[in-house]
Amino acid sequence: MAVHPIDYRYGSEEMKRIWDEENRLQKMLEVEGAIAKAQGELGIVPKEAAMEICRKASTKYVKLERVKEIEREIKHDIMAMVKALAEVCEGNAGEYVHFGVTSNDIVDTAQSLQFKETIDILLGKLEELKEELLKKAEEHKYTVCIGRTHGQHAIPTTYGMRFALWASEIQRHIDRLKECKKRLCVSMVTGAVGTMAALGDKGMEVHKKVGEILGLTPVLISNQVIQRDRHGEFLATLALIAQTLNKIGVTVRNMQRTEIGELEEEFDPKKQVGSSTMPHKRNPITFEQICGLSRIIKANVLAGFDNIPLWEERDLTNSSAERCLFSESCVLLDHILNLSIKGIRKLRVNKENVKRNLELTKGLIMAERVMMTLAKKGMGRQRAHEVVRRCTMRAYEESRHLKEVLREDDEIMKYLREEELEELFDYSTYIGLAPKIVDNVIKELRR
Repeated sequence: MAVHPIDYRYGSEEMKRIWDEENRLQKMLEVEGAIAKAQGELGIVPKEAAMEICRKASTKYVKLERVKEIEREIKHDIMAMVKALAEVCEGNAGEYVHFGVTSNDIVDTAQSLQFKETIDILLGKLEELKEELLKKAEEHKYTVCIGRTHGQHAIPTTYGMRFALWASEIQRHIDRLKECKKRLCVSMVTGAVGTMAALGDKGMEVHKKVGEILGLTPVLISNQVIQRDRHGEFLATLALIAQTLNKIGVTVRNMQRTEIGELEEEFDPKKQVGSSTMPHKRNPITFEQICGLSRIIKANVLAGFDNIPLWEERDLTNSSAERCLFSESCVLLDHILNLSIKGIRKLRVNKENVKRNLELTKGLIMAERVMMTLAKKGMGRQRAHEVVRRCTMRAYEESRHLKEVLREDDEIMKYLREEELEELFDYSTYIGLAPKIVDNVIKELRR
C-alpha cells in the first residue's frame, strides 16, 4: 500500500531507482565486495574467499526478501545483509564477510555511491534548465517590461534580464553542487570509533584501497561515522536550488495573475480542466507545485543540521531521520527540476499585456529618466529629484499623465524642449545596457 506521494505521484523513475531498497542493498553489497577485494590483495583474508565474496556481493545472489527475513529475526539491518551475503558464499568464504569493519563503514560509504549517482543526474538537469532559461533570455532580450520593486512599478527592464538572472543563479548552484560532491562522496573503512583497531597495521591501506576501488575519496579522519556536516551541506545545497525554483515559480505565478497577465504556463484548452466548479479557470498549477514542494526540501535542512551534533563517537539518532531526508529531498528536487525545465520551455510571454502594464501608471515610471536628464542639463541632482517628485505626486493625485504635468512646470521646461520631453517617454530607449548584459550572461554561461 502506497503512503508517501513519492510512491505514486512525485518523482522520476531514474531518481527513485537510486533511492529504492534494492539499489541501497546493491550499494552496500558493492562496499562489502570492495572491502573483501582490498583485504584479499593485502593478504588480510584468503584471496579465494575474497574473490568468492566479490562474486556474490550482488542482489543477483543476495535477495532483499531474505535480508528482511533475517532482520525480522535479529533486529539489525546491516548484520542481516552480512548474514545473507555470507550464506550464499561457497566454502568458508562467508566467514570473511564484514571482516574488521563496522556497520557505518558500509552504510555511509554506500550512501556516498548513491549521492554520486544522484548528483550526476541533478547536474545534468540543472544544465538543461540553465539552457532553457538562456534560450528565453535570448528570445526576450528586447521585450521591454515594467520592473517592480516592493510590488510597485519602478522603471523598465526586459524579460531577457529576468531569464538571464535566473540562469546565472542556476549556474551558481551547479558550481555549489560540484564543490559539495567533493566533500560528500567519500568512503570510510575505519571500524568501531574510527581507530581501525580491528584491522591493525594494515587498516589505513584497506581504507585507502576501498576508496580507490569504489572511485571515492577516503576520509582523512572519522569516528564511527562520516561526519554529518558534509550531509548538512548537501541538504542545504538542495534547499538553495529548490528556493531558486521557488523564486522563479513565485514570479511566474504573480505574472499570471488575471490583472497582470504577462506570463502563462502551458495549458491545453482542449483537454485540461482548471477547476471542478469554475470551467473558465487556467491555473498555474505546475509552478504552484514547484513552490509547494520546495518547502519540504527546505524544511528537511533543519533535521539534517540536527544530525551533525551526535553523541561522542556516534549515536543512532541520525539514521532514522536520514532514511527519510536523503531520499525525499533528492527525489522531490529532481521532480521539481523536471517541472521547471518543462515549465520554462513552454512558458508564454503575453507581449500585449506587457505593453499595457508599461502604460498603467501614465508615465510615472519615467520619473528617474526625467530627473537624471534635468540633472545633466544643469538643474542639479537634488533639486531635480524634488521638482520631479512634486510633479509625480500631482500626476498621481489627479490621475494624469506625467508628461502633461511636466509640460505645465515652467522650471522644468526651461531645461527641456518639447521634442525632448516626448523622447523621454519612449520606454524602449530606457533599458540601459540590458541587451548587452543579457548577451554577456549568455556568452559566459555557455562557455
